[in-house]
This record gives sequence, structure tokens and C-alpha cells, in this order.
Amino acid sequence: MNKKFKLEEYIEIINNYIDKAVPECFFGEDIVHQAMKYSLSVGGKRIRPVLTLEFCRLCGGDINKALPFAVAAEMIHTYSLIHDDLPCMDDDDMRRGMPSCHIKFGEEYALLAGDALLTRAFGVLTESEASPEAVVKAVSLLSELSGVSGMIGGQVVDLKNEDKPCTIEVLETMDSLKTGALIKCASLLGVIVAGGNAQQYEAARCFSENLGHAFQIVDDILDVIGDEKELGKPIGSDRESGKSTYVSVLGLEKSQQYAKDITAKAIEALSIFGDDADFLKELAEKLINRKN
Repeated sequence: MNKKFKLEEYIEIINNYIDKAVPECFFGEDIVHQAMKYSLSVGGKRIRPVLTLEFCRLCGGDINKALPFAVAAEMIHTYSLIHDDLPCMDDDDMRRGMPSCHIKFGEEYALLAGDALLTRAFGVLTESEASPEAVVKAVSLLSELSGVSGMIGGQVVDLKNEDKPCTIEVLETMDSLKTGALIKCASLLGVIVAGGNAQQYEAARCFSENLGHAFQIVDDILDVIGDEKELGKPIGSDRESGKSTYVSVLGLEKSQQYAKDITAKAIEALSIFGDDADFLKELAEKLINRKN
């Protein structure tokens, strides 16, 4: 059986690989390179790459082969945060308790840093020693679920519904794409690199879809009852901007219960892995009880 890892061990492995994945530039003091490094290093739970590595392990794969897949997903996630914070999008000055990329480096360089992370992600992915078939599948999946059929599509739904009251159905569609698609992608990448079977792929899909959904509900809850210091950003921004959230649609208590119910579904999906999935079960519980 493969070695079981602790969260801290996974994060250290991922951070070490990230340091090597953004190459030094040949133009002396390159501001875009600095912006890329800055955004990749500012906080972050590394949930997506951790999911890639753990599902690879659960399916009997080599996590060293999965590392490029994991870091590619994290680069996509980071680029999306840089662009989300821009004045033309959410216009957020703070990210994880630190100045947003465009505040620190300027809008033009933040935009380019996001673009550079997006393009570098696919280069990193192809550096894996996984089978050519697995790499092709990974490229296809990551491009689909980070594009208009996934993360970007969710952002479009978000923008189109700004300042509008949303139904729970619209919220679930938006969040399954904007937040959930990349979480699902990261999990499935781990199964792909390990050569997992259809049952394992389905378990990863079900777990990650429910986890991503619960993650966004908790985000909405924390925007109401969270602590600004722990969150690293002001609370109440959703309400002030007139944005519909699970709390505004369902109320606080129902949102909290909804997140618990969905997390239970996520954990149930891991039953095929038995006790070997304890790490992911604990991670799901940790995420629903998080403070930031």
C-alpha cells in the first residue's frame, strides 16, 4: 500500500515543485515573473493539488508523476484569482490578507501574470512522466473544466447575474462551474495519472462535486459571520454589492445545514476506498469547519 501523507507533507511537496515550475526569466528584473511568484506564494490552502495527489495515491499511482498535474491545476486556480480581483471583475484590493496582484504590481502586469500562469500550466502538465495517454486526457480535461464549459463559464453566469436576485438553481449552476469545476478537475486528474478504473473515477467525481459545492456555501457563510483578520479580507462584501448568495437565498441556518448535508454526500462517495480514504474524509470535515 502507498504511504499515507499528512496535509502538511503534501503542501511542502507541492510548494517545492511550484518553486521549480516558474522558470527564471532572461530579462533581468522581470516584473511579470515576480507577479507570478507572488500570487502563487500568497497563502492558499493548496486544496486542488492536494486532491490530485491524494486521489492518485488512493488509486495506486505514483504521486511524483501526478505532481505536474497537481501544480498545473493550482496555476490555473491562481491565474483565475488574479483576474477575478481586477477592477473590471470583482475589484478586490486584498487577497488572503495581502494586496491583490494588481495592487502590488499594477493592472497591466497582473493581467499578464495571469495569462502567463494559464499558459505555463499546460507546459507544466506535459512535463509529467505519466503515460502519453494520461497526459493527453489531462490536457483535454483541464482545458474543458477551466474554460467556458467550466470555470470561465461560471464567471460569466456570475457577471450576468450581478445585482439580480438569483434562485437556488442559478446559484448551484454558477458555483458548480466557477468553483466546483476546477476542484472536480483536480480530483479526476489524480485518477487519470494513476490509471484508475471507472468506479474510482466516479467516486472522485461525486466526492469533488459535492466538496466544491460545500466549499462555496461555506465561503458565503464566512462572508456573513467570519472574522476579517482570519479571512484576510473584509466581510459583508457580498451583501454590500447586492450579490445573491446561499445565505441571502436560504438564510444562515439552512445554508449551514445544506453544507453539512452535501459534505456527508461527499464522504459517502469515498466508501469504495474504505479506511484508506480517511485523509480525504478528514479534509472534507476540516473544510466545512474552516474559518478562512
